[in-house]
Amino acid sequence: MEEPNGGAGESRWSKLATTLPVSNVQALAAPTADELTPDTIQRYIQPDIDAHAVFAEHSDDVPVIDLSKLLSPESVEAEAAKLKFACEEWGFFQLVNHGVPDEVIAGVKRDIEKFFQLPLDVKNAYAQRPGDLQGYGQAFVQSNDQKLDWSDMFALYTQPPQARDMSYWPSQPHTFRKYIEEYSSELMKLADSVATFIAKTLDADPELVADKNVVQIFRMNYYPQCSSAPDKVLGFSPHSDGSFLTILLEVNSVQGLQIRRHGAWIPVKPRTDALLVNVGDLLEIMTNGKYKSIEHRVTVNAHKERLSISAFHVPKLDGIISPILGIMEEKVLYKTTNVEEYSRLYMSNKLDGKRALDHAKLSIIY
Repeated sequence: MEEPNGGAGESRWSKLATTLPVSNVQALAAPTADELTPDTIQRYIQPDIDAHAVFAEHSDDVPVIDLSKLLSPESVEAEAAKLKFACEEWGFFQLVNHGVPDEVIAGVKRDIEKFFQLPLDVKNAYAQRPGDLQGYGQAFVQSNDQKLDWSDMFALYTQPPQARDMSYWPSQPHTFRKYIEEYSSELMKLADSVATFIAKTLDADPELVADKNVVQIFRMNYYPQCSSAPDKVLGFSPHSDGSFLTILLEVNSVQGLQIRRHGAWIPVKPRTDALLVNVGDLLEIMTNGKYKSIEHRVTVNAHKERLSISAFHVPKLDGIISPILGIMEEKVLYKTTNVEEYSRLYMSNKLDGKRALDHAKLSIIY
């Protein structure tokens, strides 16, 4: 029987799709690696990486939202207007004064770095198992000839607690479980708070978003340096997130994330005092396209590795996402969508911009 609010039944999330095993990129990038032959690197070369301009001069333009101002009666109206603008025009915002304790953030950053520094055979003790997307490995690899991303990842299903498979939770570093648990709990509270304010910007009943952040999935990302072809590979191919809300923590402040805006790529400058929040596909569906899930990608540094933690917040699998009729002034653009069906479609294909979201549209114009 499924537990209340998702419970153990939500462990089905890790079985929604399969991914093919691929080489460990961190090992390929090591200075002593002898496996990085011209044929090997060719599978990571992205032929259309320069298809759109990069506007580095706009890297400070991403909206900044102050949660403390949203929580204050004196400033909530002005800050909520900024939040609405961020969701409508950018789909991303830097969230400051977010309330997650500094010691929790410092602990989770330190332990993620230590985990990826472990020997490969130790990390492989937590490798993905066949048919399971959880664990150390990769995702979205659907064929033996598709282009690969220059990254390794470690995925954990963190909320609700009953859905956790603790065999994937490392015992090294020794504080890893403690800080992942604390950070996970803090982000659940934060996601609920942000969702409530987003509902208010829509003049919608907060109850409509009350069950949209029941499940939380962590993806810890390691993007090794690439000295041989840094301008030709990507750490993460262009995509939008199949979540309701995503909260990103930059672990080591190495720039790499870029968001697509007006047909160009805008680099996002990491802020040590902020968490980066972005609109997911399911929130775009719920708002009938009013709030946008924005395509983004990750570039690779020639000299330094980059680490980040993406926390995806989604409804339980048997949930339904429908456009909120009360906020619409135009025709309905999206059909009512089953969360499990959409997530299975999203996870079982290679990353391809916002292609998955097209399946939720009532009509598609190419």
